Amino acid sequence: MEKKAVYPGSFDPMTNGHVDIIQRGLKIFDKIIVAVLENPKKKTLFSTQDRVRMIREVFRRQDNIEVKAFRGLLADFVRRNRSSTVIRGLRAVSDFEFELQMALMNRTLDSTIETLFMMPSLHFTFLSSSLVKEVFTLGGCIQGLVPAVVERRLTDISRKPKGLKKYV
Repeated sequence: MEKKAVYPGSFDPMTNGHVDIIQRGLKIFDKIIVAVLENPKKKTLFSTQDRVRMIREVFRRQDNIEVKAFRGLLADFVRRNRSSTVIRGLRAVSDFEFELQMALMNRTLDSTIETLFMMPSLHFTFLSSSLVKEVFTLGGCIQGLVPAVVERRLTDISRKPKGLKKYV
């Protein structure tokens, strides 16, 4: 039987820290479903469709990674996709309290769901989507922090009249 896990997030944008967690997760699971959260209440830089497209491009040569958008409860998404494991990355102790609450809520909603917490590789422990957007907006170099397709899309957006400033 195929071991499958769900890796949820907004991925706005996907960073190399996310890529690291997915690649290392494949050492444990046969397949990972990257679940891109569609939350109309959250102000995002990229549309859900753009985020899904970029992530699919990043993993275009890996058929053991599936990318899907979702809205609603993660527990429902996990169940619909016939998985029982959620992968979450923990960068620092400050992430733990929120992630623990979410893991316990998911288990309350569906007692079969387990959450696997993974630490990113050392050189990605500081990295977040918010930080990438801020550094890029202020003119900093993000090379090596995000996949090339994400860097290109950020550059494309920054050339538009409104740019990135309204999102950071």
